[in-house]
Amino acid sequence: MSRAVRAVRTVLGDLDPAELGVCDAHDHLFLRSPLLPGQELDDPQAAAAELAAFRVAGGQAVVQWTPYGMGRHAAELAELSRRSGVHLVAATGLHQAAHYERPLTADRYRELAALFVAELTEGIHGNGPRAGMIKVAGGYHGLDEHARRVMTAAAEAHHATGAPIGVHHELGTGALDVLELLCGRLGVPPQCVVLGHLNRFPDLRVHREAAEAGAYLAFDGPSRANHATDWRLLDGIAALVEAGHGDRLLLGGDTTTAAARSATGGGPGMPYLLTGLRPRLVRELGEEQTDLILRANPARAFAVEWRSPAL
Repeated sequence: MSRAVRAVRTVLGDLDPAELGVCDAHDHLFLRSPLLPGQELDDPQAAAAELAAFRVAGGQAVVQWTPYGMGRHAAELAELSRRSGVHLVAATGLHQAAHYERPLTADRYRELAALFVAELTEGIHGNGPRAGMIKVAGGYHGLDEHARRVMTAAAEAHHATGAPIGVHHELGTGALDVLELLCGRLGVPPQCVVLGHLNRFPDLRVHREAAEAGAYLAFDGPSRANHATDWRLLDGIAALVEAGHGDRLLLGGDTTTAAARSATGGGPGMPYLLTGLRPRLVRELGEEQTDLILRANPARAFAVEWRSPAL
């Protein structure tokens, strides 16, 4: 039996966490959803241009949270990573039911854990790059049956492989419900859970409780005024740092539409994380804490001791 090695699973292979570098911990190069008609991220050349702009800004890694069935373009990811020099982490998992045109049957829900494990260990679609995380999603202030079934499958896949689990929170809500299910009932260690979009619901007590539990908190989607991001994001981060939770914070761009890209759509896109937000973080928190959030924290959050499944 081979010894488990702690690594970040990228589309080009397992990576020493120390080599990950400055990381956009939640973003999308490709994405398709019936909820976003006409705004699909499906152009490899546009994705390459966005990655190049991010690299010029100092970016070295991107975690793409696009899950199963939402147009991941898995076959394009390895070449994009090689051409850009940016490490890419792909996702398996499932989003909210509304992002899929056909509802899942009971049999399909039962197959999810095996699907996730296969994409983490064998490759996406069998011959593509391996996923390095599992994406799941909650609802608005709660978890519906779809979310609970998907999270149960994600927990099973985590236990089989060690993979980290990233959670979409609708408008930033429901973080404690997710922790109760994933960590309390399903036994996923909180340090293997990344709670996304929490800046969209700036309840500092919930943020502190989630950080105290040991989960990672992703503040993502900067420059989205309709999600209460930029103008409260720094306050939320500063409050968590002051409370001693600076080692639980991650930052991401969460570019979900073609119009939001910097290189081809008008911006702010991936580079804004480093050209717009990073200088403000340095002024507020200093270089050391900013580097912790952009470099050291994602290296810990997405690095696990990968296991061979026994499913």
